[in-house]
Amino acid sequence: MYRYLQRAWRRPNEGYVRELMRERVIRWRRQPSIVRIEKPTRLDRARRLGYKAKKGFVVVRVRVRRGGRRKPRPRMGRRQKRMGVSKYTPAKSLKLIAEERAARRYPNLEVLNSYWVWEDGTSKWFEVIFVDPHHPSIRSDKNVGWISGATR
Repeated sequence: MYRYLQRAWRRPNEGYVRELMRERVIRWRRQPSIVRIEKPTRLDRARRLGYKAKKGFVVVRVRVRRGGRRKPRPRMGRRQKRMGVSKYTPAKSLKLIAEERAARRYPNLEVLNSYWVWEDGTSKWFEVIFVDPHHPSIRSDKNVGWISGATR
């Protein structure tokens, strides 16, 4: 099953994923920018990044704006070299911004990983996988237990 999901998401604009996501994005736009969800949208990707369907794992969908990454041109006079407009690169990726916003909303959880879900003209959606470091099932898990600091 995961192989077929992975193949479908490899080219999401071709095939059934596009129609499915077009309907979902209409609903997502009306929702708040940070929403806790029951199950990951891309189960194959979430599993590869460490998600397990058990207590202690939380998945959150985050909407981040797109574009506007150019630095505004200064209003007062300067020579071109000192304008600071060209060769300006943002320090953080939109994925990192999404992770940070979600982490601010859920301060008791630790970010495990995140992945791209969809984008339209104005927004990009990422799903962030959180782990509760104090949950007993996480502390005893050999793969994710390092987050809680419990050594066994």
